[in-house]
Amino acid sequence: MDNKVRIDKWLWAVRIYKTRSMASEACKKGKVTIGGVHVKPSREIRLNEQIDIKFAPITRSYLVTAISGKRMGAKLAVDFVKDITAQDQLDLLDATKTHGFESRDRGVGRPTKLDRRLIDKLKQ
Repeated sequence: MDNKVRIDKWLWAVRIYKTRSMASEACKKGKVTIGGVHVKPSREIRLNEQIDIKFAPITRSYLVTAISGKRMGAKLAVDFVKDITAQDQLDLLDATKTHGFESRDRGVGRPTKLDRRLIDKLKQ
């Protein structure tokens, strides 16, 4: 394990972001904060720091439990980060997913003209 790792590299290594450039871009845009302060991608992280990341409608909070600069499998990543997001934020996320959005089964395709008429009838 490394003692010093850049935050963008760590966010990528523990699979919070898919690519390192996405993690770096999030830092540059001010979506990543530590202690309420926006951080640059080059900021080095320490153990037991709380990292807050803004995702769409909520802010997720993570606790650094171990440091590594190498990308790892999802099963190993849980040993390096702990999700400490507040329950009210998670409830807000669930509410936005279910409220006002229609869902269709995967692979069903677009609705036909008859399906569309039935959907409009149910909405009224």
